[in-house]
Amino acid sequence: MSKKEITEAIERIRSYMEQQNRPYSVNDIFMNLHKEIGKTACQKAIDQLVSDGVLREKSYGKQKVYVYDQNHFPSLDEEQLKAMDARIVELTEAIKEKEKLCSEVEVKLRGLSSSLTTEEAQKKIAETEVAVETMQKKLKDLQENQVLVSKEEKDKVNKDSENMLKMWRKRRRMTVDILDAIMEGYPKTKKVLYEEIGIETDEDVGITMPKM
Repeated sequence: MSKKEITEAIERIRSYMEQQNRPYSVNDIFMNLHKEIGKTACQKAIDQLVSDGVLREKSYGKQKVYVYDQNHFPSLDEEQLKAMDARIVELTEAIKEKEKLCSEVEVKLRGLSSSLTTEEAQKKIAETEVAVETMQKKLKDLQENQVLVSKEEKDKVNKDSENMLKMWRKRRRMTVDILDAIMEGYPKTKKVLYEEIGIETDEDVGITMPKM
């Protein structure tokens, strides 16, 4: 870098550190200035500012941070400090109010975002009206005892019922045969056997097998 560029870098970093008045590392300054000053040039400018007594250097292990020397700021009297403290409290309260307002606005925004648009609402109303009309017709048919099940559907239900009943009878008969075979060598009563195995009969659960 030319001498002019180094001078400009020193002045820019000096001005930035004065305005921010907070500690930064070399990398912080490099990034905060959007990399417009090279990292090596940043370090050279900072070293010069430290040498000139404009910046103060603090080491934390291998990390070094730099801050604007507070002696370059005009001293404040007690009244000015009190005024600044009062202003800080005032601004803090203002920030809290703004944050509260932002939270309320965000809640409203989320509510609006989850609401239906006018077009979506109209479509939903139309779909609901069709569904209501269909249900009303079905209710009317039921009230008038109209046949709502086709013959094919009814035949299928009856056939399925007969098949299930046959399967029930078959399995019940197989179970009874097995239990009777066990009873031939079992020293206790059938009731005790059922209790030990954990068997419930149709009668135990109040079920009567339909007649075919």
